[in-house]
Amino acid sequence: MRKSDSLIIKNPPQPAEMPTLYAKTEINAPRSHVWQVLMDKHQWFHWNTFFYDLSPDRPFRQGKTVRLSIKRVMGEEETQIEPLVTLVQPLVCLSLRYTAPGFRSEHWFELQDLGSDRTQYLHRETLSGALTTLLLPFIRRDEQHGLRRMAQELKRYAERG
Repeated sequence: MRKSDSLIIKNPPQPAEMPTLYAKTEINAPRSHVWQVLMDKHQWFHWNTFFYDLSPDRPFRQGKTVRLSIKRVMGEEETQIEPLVTLVQPLVCLSLRYTAPGFRSEHWFELQDLGSDRTQYLHRETLSGALTTLLLPFIRRDEQHGLRRMAQELKRYAERG
């Protein structure tokens, strides 16, 4: 495994800091192509086994919600969520925020142009809320694997076409 493909977990050094999970990889494709693949959520079923699109009629629009399903572990039940799209910065960043009583999850999908038709992809998830300390021990490992799985699947799919 190359360092650029590794999953990085940041444990909070202070109680005030929120737990954050990361997956990062380099993709041998132009940033514009990777962005197009990421934004075309109704095609995710071709490559993405972590997030599933449940609302093909709802594109990613800042201030609007989308319906997604998360499958942390292959073969297990999906969890349906309706996150708010908090940021769409074309070719750079997409951010989604899901809130439930006592729990909040923010996903950041970031792209950086590395030149020579190479893109760095970073998927960051920040967790907060009163229930985070109760839920995190049960979902951390599977959530980390899901983020990493999505990063590798995006890499394979984007590099093919």
